[in-house]
Amino acid sequence: MALKKGQRTSSDDPEELARTPLQALLLADSFAQKFRPITLERPKVLLPLVNAPMINYTLAWLESVGVEEVFVFCCAHAQQVKDYLDGSDWVKHPSAFSVTTIESHDSISAGDALRFVYNHGVIRGDFILITGDTISNMSLTQALQEHKERRKKDPHAIMTMVIKRSKPLPQLHQTRLGTDEILMGIDPETKELLYYEDKADRSRRLITLDKSLLADNPSLILHNDKEDCYIDICSPDVLSIFTDNFDYQHLRRHFVKGLLVDDVSGYKIFTHEIQSSYAARIDNFRSYDTISKDIIQRWTYPLVPDILYFGSRTPMKLQRQGILKAPDVILSHSARIGPYSSVGSGTSIGDNSVIMNSVIGDCCTIGRNVSIHGSYIWDNVVIEDGCKLSHALVCDGVHLRSGVVLEPGVILSFKVEVGQNIVVPAYSKVSLLPQPSTQDSDEELEYADASSGVVESPSITSMGNAGNFDQTAVSSDGEKLDNSEVGISGVGYIWSNSDGGNEEEWRYSIASITAEKIMEYCNEAYDDHDASDHDLSIPQSGELAHDSESTGFDEGDGEDYRDTYSKFEKEVEETFQRALGGVHEDNLVLEMNALRLSYDKSHLDCAGAVFYSVMRSALAAAQSSNSNLIQTTNEVIDKWKGFLGKYIKSEDEQFEVILKFEEMCQETAKEFSPLFATILHRLYDKDIITEDAILSWAMEKEGADESDKIFVKQSEAFITWLKEAPEEDEDEDEDD
Repeated sequence: MALKKGQRTSSDDPEELARTPLQALLLADSFAQKFRPITLERPKVLLPLVNAPMINYTLAWLESVGVEEVFVFCCAHAQQVKDYLDGSDWVKHPSAFSVTTIESHDSISAGDALRFVYNHGVIRGDFILITGDTISNMSLTQALQEHKERRKKDPHAIMTMVIKRSKPLPQLHQTRLGTDEILMGIDPETKELLYYEDKADRSRRLITLDKSLLADNPSLILHNDKEDCYIDICSPDVLSIFTDNFDYQHLRRHFVKGLLVDDVSGYKIFTHEIQSSYAARIDNFRSYDTISKDIIQRWTYPLVPDILYFGSRTPMKLQRQGILKAPDVILSHSARIGPYSSVGSGTSIGDNSVIMNSVIGDCCTIGRNVSIHGSYIWDNVVIEDGCKLSHALVCDGVHLRSGVVLEPGVILSFKVEVGQNIVVPAYSKVSLLPQPSTQDSDEELEYADASSGVVESPSITSMGNAGNFDQTAVSSDGEKLDNSEVGISGVGYIWSNSDGGNEEEWRYSIASITAEKIMEYCNEAYDDHDASDHDLSIPQSGELAHDSESTGFDEGDGEDYRDTYSKFEKEVEETFQRALGGVHEDNLVLEMNALRLSYDKSHLDCAGAVFYSVMRSALAAAQSSNSNLIQTTNEVIDKWKGFLGKYIKSEDEQFEVILKFEEMCQETAKEFSPLFATILHRLYDKDIITEDAILSWAMEKEGADESDKIFVKQSEAFITWLKEAPEEDEDEDEDD
């Protein structure tokens, strides 16, 4: 539906605001190049996510939270987006939920998009700003109410950002979604955002802050355990601010950070943290993999493939072990589909083929003796006999001849054909389109020729050729082949070099991160460390508690920064050590509660810190007396189980304790590592950790990297026993 520029209505009139329907602005453009070469041919929001276009998940959520009008901004491949929406139920069957496209021919950033929308005058009140690659099942009621109440008291409160807790991977300073660790400074009372850094230098151990930030905000808490969900509740002023500031291009790096340092305008941004709900953005191939697994494991319920949110799509049937399968799948008797896999309509799978933790699209033909593990196969793909695919992504129309091997991280774009017995090296990207000889310097920009729908970059004057011997494949016997022998039909190009040496290739790919890669990265980061030019330094791990006199590490302890813990945890441990000297448990509880309140910590934080202190005391006792560690630990757990029970009550707190124990075994108390399963069983026997928490932990680890599944595998027998024990009890009851 085409839009005309219209007269904007005043957003200050209370009666007008009361009549204004809840609106949303959905950005269908990613304004980035992280999904190339795929997005050279299809817009990111139309890429399949567990067999449904990404944008459908976003639209389904917007409808579920009461949004009445959605304006979909599109530029790159705009015609594809418009054609899809025009043919979908979102537009074909008008209801209280309307979807309208706004097309731009020359916007190259999110800032340009918001300025373009502002000039159309369609936003009449507070609105939801979201990208079309965001998946959520959260309720918006509380966040929207908080935003409106703040707006009534303070018209400068122009935006509320949705955030959630997300523990970074300590070695890589990135989340499980592959996004960089974010540092946020938040007022714990008002929830106002005071500091935001999403591009911290990961090679440095310390973060530099302006001293005035702490001086002006004594209650500030710095967090590195928060994830930006890219769901914003905005006032109309947000659009006008972009119009007044043409240098604002990126929503966070320019707009948010710009407002936070603007002392003149007085505009404020607040946060709303969700707890048990789901919200995540697909920013790169790793987050595509992670969110796909989350959907299959039903963390996004009710936005799951077996519930028909997405129009006339063929219904999927949920089977045991989280397997999703269309009713017309042709499956050989000797073929096997493993847990948490999805197979689309019209697909056939041949003899002795195995599909594990993978998503297979519609109308695919998979031959005999094919192995597919942790991979994503889109529609109309042909995979001949004997192929092996591991953590790869294969787009529509690809044809793999017999014996092809796709190593981890491989991306095959649309209609690529690979010849017999070819091994495509890890992290390679293969496309029928040539690789640009130069990349745009600003990752924010994705250019579009709106008339043709083909993405182009004005800075590119020449294209890479397929004859470069740095871009090669190898045969199954390890011999290098030039591209004329690779077996890729037409004018296929291998974009990436064979060793995946570029950091972007492995950190953000769908391939599991190996221990070798982690060690290599950590060594490089340590070698590059230089903190001599920092005036005020904040550790990247943990939080800076308000009223704290310390703003950095205790350099005298000699421990590596990855093995240190926050000042709060140190004080919890010191308090617990005093209790070992004779402090009564009731007084200990009072001191712990006082510490939690003074540092404004959550119950989850307290649960982890208390458990840490108890386990450290067991380790110290065993070492000092040269006694058996498991026996000493059991005695300590028995003695302090009542105290632990005061802080480890909910399933979330129990889950946090298991994660904390994993972290200890890997970093600060490695002596516990071989005893993890035994101690976990003891915690279960003493009713400190419940069956539900242990099974939830095991389920979440299903899609994790191999390096993050060490203790799940160690506990495999115990977990199996937990799963089977209820069935045995039921059998006994029936016998009685």
